[in-house]
Amino acid sequence: MMGFFSVSDELLGTVAPIVVYWVYSGIYVALSSLERYRLHSKAEEEEKNLVSKSAVVRGVLLQQVVQAAVAILLFTVTGSDAEGDKPQQFSLLVLTRQFVIAMIILDTWQYFMHRYMHHNKFLYKHIHSQHHRLIVPYAYGALYNHPVEGLLLDTVGGALSFLVSGMSPRTSIFFFSFATIKTVDDHCGLCLPGNLFHMVFKNNSAYHDVHHQLYGTKYNFSQPFFSVWDRILGTYMPYSLEKREGGGFEARPTKEFKDD
Repeated sequence: MMGFFSVSDELLGTVAPIVVYWVYSGIYVALSSLERYRLHSKAEEEEKNLVSKSAVVRGVLLQQVVQAAVAILLFTVTGSDAEGDKPQQFSLLVLTRQFVIAMIILDTWQYFMHRYMHHNKFLYKHIHSQHHRLIVPYAYGALYNHPVEGLLLDTVGGALSFLVSGMSPRTSIFFFSFATIKTVDDHCGLCLPGNLFHMVFKNNSAYHDVHHQLYGTKYNFSQPFFSVWDRILGTYMPYSLEKREGGGFEARPTKEFKDD
C-alpha cells in the first residue's frame, strides 16, 4: 500500500516549486491590505499597472507549464527513478556546497541575461517589457514574463544551476522551492517587520521595486539572491526606505541619482 502512494523525487521536484509559488503568493495576497507595510498604495497598483491580473495569472501558468516540461525532460535525461531508490548518504557539507554553487550560477545567468534584455532594444520591446507592465509588482506576478524570457531567464537558468551544482532530484525539491519563495518575496510589494529575507539578503522587495520604476530600469538587475554583480559592474542604485505620506514605505534613490 505504501508503494502505491509513493511519489518520486523527480515528480516532487517538478510540482513542488509550482505549488509553493501559489501558496506563498496567496499569503501575500491575504496581507496586501496592510497599507502601512506596502511600497505602493493599493490605488497605485490598480492605476499604474498596464496588465490585468487575469492576464498575469494566465501568463504565469503558461510559464509554469513550460517549466514543468523542461524539468521532466531534465530529470529523464540525467537519471531515473531506479537510481533514486538507491540509498543516499546525507552530507550537510555537500548539500551546502551544491546550494551555494546553484545560487551563484542562477544569479550570474539571470544578471547577464536580464541586463542584456534591457540593453538590447529589440529584446526589451518585444520580450522583456512584458514583465515591466507591472510597474507596481505584486507576489503572484513574479513569474509574469514573455514565454521566451521565461524559458531563457528562469527555466534555462534553473537547468544550468541544477546541472553545474550536481544536485540530486531530491535536493532540487528544496533548492527550487527556496528560489521560488525568494523570487515571490522580491515581488511582493511589502516590507514586513521580521521578514528574514530582508534581514539576510540586500536584494529584496525594495531593491527590486527600484528596478521596476522608470528611474531604475538601468539599475538593480541582480536576482534572485545577491546584489554582487550590480555592485561589481556599476549597476547598483543605492536607495533609502522612507515612510510614505498616507502610510506605507517608498524606496527612494539617493540624491546623486535624483540629480541625474
